[in-house]
Amino acid sequence: MSKSTGCCQGFLHYAFDYETPKTLIIPSIRVGFVFRFTQFLLLLYVVGYVCVVQKAYQDRESVISTVTTKVKGFAFTNISNMQPRFWDVVDYNIPPQGDDSFFVLTNMVMTPGQTQSRCPELPTPSTTCVDDCDCVEGYNDPRGNGIQTGLCENYSSTVKTCEPTSFSLLAEAENFTVLIKNSITYPKFNFHKRNILSHINSTYLKTCEFNRQTHPDCPIFRLKHIVSEAGEDFQDMAVKGGVLGILIDWSCDLDWWARKCYPKYTFRRLDNKHPVNNVALGYNFRFAKYYRTAEGEEVRTLIKAYGIRFDVIVFGTAGKFGIVPTIVNLGAALSFLSLVSEDVCYWFILTCMKKRDLYSRQKSTFSTKVPR
Repeated sequence: MSKSTGCCQGFLHYAFDYETPKTLIIPSIRVGFVFRFTQFLLLLYVVGYVCVVQKAYQDRESVISTVTTKVKGFAFTNISNMQPRFWDVVDYNIPPQGDDSFFVLTNMVMTPGQTQSRCPELPTPSTTCVDDCDCVEGYNDPRGNGIQTGLCENYSSTVKTCEPTSFSLLAEAENFTVLIKNSITYPKFNFHKRNILSHINSTYLKTCEFNRQTHPDCPIFRLKHIVSEAGEDFQDMAVKGGVLGILIDWSCDLDWWARKCYPKYTFRRLDNKHPVNNVALGYNFRFAKYYRTAEGEEVRTLIKAYGIRFDVIVFGTAGKFGIVPTIVNLGAALSFLSLVSEDVCYWFILTCMKKRDLYSRQKSTFSTKVPR
């Protein structure tokens, strides 16, 4: 036989010879107990955690969602440089109803009578004072210092200033309500649903308000309760504004034996309110309302608006029994069960048994029974 032929046969044997596992039988109750106990723990993990908790037998898909909102409520204001007036949704919901988020005006600083012309800027009233007589209660400082309380306070050891209010102008905004309409779909499972559930009718919507104990399915929320559940005080937050999240969780189990799919609402403040890094806290922007005087001159009222922006965030996944993930995860679990239990027992034998050297040598012998 030539050298090349021998090399070729050796390669073929190396590539295609079939090898069987080698068996070592150890008649020891201690080793058997460790083996069965390890199998029991792994089986408990596979059945309890992988199958029951993680539901590895299910196909999964993320939610696709759409949201619309509708705010309702009225407020009344009466300050020195503005006529008494009622505020409705057209005034305080800026911009008009939007998708996935809405803004509610809670505080503002107004600068009326602005015009465009070539002239020096008009002087603005000073906020410095000597005593309370120099400060006008309810005066809305156009420079953005807020509405005055009418009190003259010490700003420093040499200067006194009129104290601004620490409360919001539209304090009644806490009693406004918002209707949230949310529709979701899971295309893979051909499943569609909305947060206005089948048992909710128009009569119920006119009287209900979301409450976790009494009305957990009602889609109408009072702003004060939303902010309160987020761990904030509405009146404190309304002074400088902020951003608050309305989180809707649509995590669903679509298997017929445990079919349940209902929205779960939680609330959380999203903007920064760090007590040290407190630069530019809150939420505000400026806008203007234009009009013409009797003489035809264009005039505007500039408004610096403070308020709370509510972001509606929808998330979730749905699961339903699938044969492919069931086979894949079951096979992986069984392989894991076999490998880990054998490795644990082998470690126990080589570490804790008196005949560890004998067992180690006999491990290389096929189908050998080791005597006691």
